[in-house]
Amino acid sequence: MDTNDIKYIEMRKRKARRLSLLFRLLWVFPVNKKKVVFSAFEGDGGFGCNPRYIAEELHKRRPDLQMVWLLHDTTKEFPEYIKTIKDTTFNTAFHLATSKVWIDNYRKPFGTLKRKTQIYIQTWHATIGFKAVGLFRGDAFPEIARLVSEWDSNLADYFLSNSEYCDRVYPKKLLYSGPTLRVGSPRVDPLINNKEELHKEIREKLSLNENIKLVLFAPTFRGGNQQGQKQVIAETPQIDFDRLIKALGDKFGGEWNVLLRLHPQLSAKLDEMPLLSKDSRLIDVSQLPDISEIMGGCDLVITDYSSCAFDAAFAKIPVLLYADDIQEYVKNRGQFMWKREELPFTIAENNEELEDNIKNFDLDKYLSVAHKFIKRNEVIEDGHASERVAKEVESFIQKL
Repeated sequence: MDTNDIKYIEMRKRKARRLSLLFRLLWVFPVNKKKVVFSAFEGDGGFGCNPRYIAEELHKRRPDLQMVWLLHDTTKEFPEYIKTIKDTTFNTAFHLATSKVWIDNYRKPFGTLKRKTQIYIQTWHATIGFKAVGLFRGDAFPEIARLVSEWDSNLADYFLSNSEYCDRVYPKKLLYSGPTLRVGSPRVDPLINNKEELHKEIREKLSLNENIKLVLFAPTFRGGNQQGQKQVIAETPQIDFDRLIKALGDKFGGEWNVLLRLHPQLSAKLDEMPLLSKDSRLIDVSQLPDISEIMGGCDLVITDYSSCAFDAAFAKIPVLLYADDIQEYVKNRGQFMWKREELPFTIAENNEELEDNIKNFDLDKYLSVAHKFIKRNEVIEDGHASERVAKEVESFIQKL
């Protein structure tokens, strides 16, 4: 590490020690045995991802629970049974220090402390994914990221898992060797259970004809801790959308629109995806709170390295990959978790390859290869993950 990195890490450690002291001071307040605190994407997320579907199921089972959601923008829409709290240092520490259960899909702030009587379920924001994470990044894994990951993983009582694969890679991927709840992914439940409803809802929400076909374009998050600075990068997509829409119409028939979605940590900073040119057939849905309710209503998904590709595949939704910066991405992030031949997806690195992959797409072959992938990795995604997690949380609460 160079001098700047060392100074940055020492600064973060001092900040963590101050946060730990705040938690200890707040332990003067008792734990509320009916209080559950949620968060997503470091406070940038709205009512979405795995925590959303756990919260919904918990409310069905235990409407007496007090649910708190920590986030930066408290104007975002939430159900009336969830109290939104501005994610400031004091607010976050107070509500974490006084709640029985924590549910989060991202790392807790460095320095967070948890009492022995509290339960922390780390849902994470992906199960099976493309990107190298944790120690799989090798030299590209920043030291501060390792420290934060280790701290959070040591706090967690359980990580959610959906497969034998996840259980096997978590120690190196997430620096976590504790027990997992191999129950599936709550955010995949609506993709399996509610596709017809979601098909109708997304078109009504966007004032589209019910016969319009939709392809979701959802590139992954780019950025992270680089040289001691947290970076968030939004790149203008290089897909030729005219060519894409024509190819989809030629192959599958019908009239197609493209839904554009930024990663939640980007949509918190940008209103919409930057484009080379506007087009009425390109509809930005970055400000909608949850990708699952969008993806479940789509006929096709295109992404680069986002784990939403696997979520879609588990729900039998067609997926194509478009990644025109593979070499640069690997250089910055580390090698991918999978070899191409292991994946159920075709990969295009330019517009010509994407058009060819659309022309040659075979749904039966895709579903067959995806099924083999699921079976080989012992994936559990049956639409009941939220129920299983809520049942576990309910049992924790009832023990006291």
